Amino acid sequence: MFNGGVTRTVDLNADLGERESVTDVDRGVIDAVTSVSIACGFHAGSRSVMSDVARICGDQGITIGAHVSYRDRAGFGRRVVHVQHEQLVADIVEQCDALAGAASGVGAGVAYVKPHGALYNAMATDDDVAAAVVEAVASQSHRTLVAQAHTTVVRLAAAAGIRTVYEGFPDRGYLSDGRLAPRDAAKAIVHDPEEAGARACSLVLDGGIVAVDGGWTPVTVDTLCVHGDTPDADRRARSVRAALESAGVVLRTFAPDTHHSADG
Repeated sequence: MFNGGVTRTVDLNADLGERESVTDVDRGVIDAVTSVSIACGFHAGSRSVMSDVARICGDQGITIGAHVSYRDRAGFGRRVVHVQHEQLVADIVEQCDALAGAASGVGAGVAYVKPHGALYNAMATDDDVAAAVVEAVASQSHRTLVAQAHTTVVRLAAAAGIRTVYEGFPDRGYLSDGRLAPRDAAKAIVHDPEEAGARACSLVLDGGIVAVDGGWTPVTVDTLCVHGDTPDADRRARSVRAALESAGVVLRTFAPDTHHSADG
């Protein structure tokens, strides 16, 4: 509880479907979160894994999103790929369609789009990339994008009438300007589950985080992400959830019920 006893709510999401099969770690993460962004094949994942993750999420009432990427399996989607506007729009829509088909096959629907890795970072500052992402999301029936607040893509999405859900990262280090620290920088990755939990509470209840240089940076969040591609992702997800609940934060999905409907 904070702000005079007002209960704070937040979504807790994870990026999953990035392994060759659904593992016990993946299942543990799903048990802790309220939404899951599923890899759509361009940086990781496959049709069978998409279906398996979507089925588990549907059974547990977990919201599903499309975790789209540059076409870069070799680099796990974390390398910048220069793509023409029309091709990038088509690539994102292709991934959304692939996940929508897999989810529909198990009675689930897709509620949002969340870009991955280099594409996520590029849309924050690059007008052309951001415009392609917005155009692709605008073609989806949910018209919902997960992105960092105060970025280029958020400005363009607002102009296009797209709903934007603001995202924070308790398991990543921040620069003083609110951007994520490069993965090879000191303090860029937070491995300790308890530290991730404390940072989650800071993001939600204090409206910001201590940056890698020791200064304070404001961060607006509607959803928090726990990366699912590490061996201990389930421990971090459980720790983040436990810390938030202990602080009186209610975990709740930002999306309407899509568990038994197909996306268009």
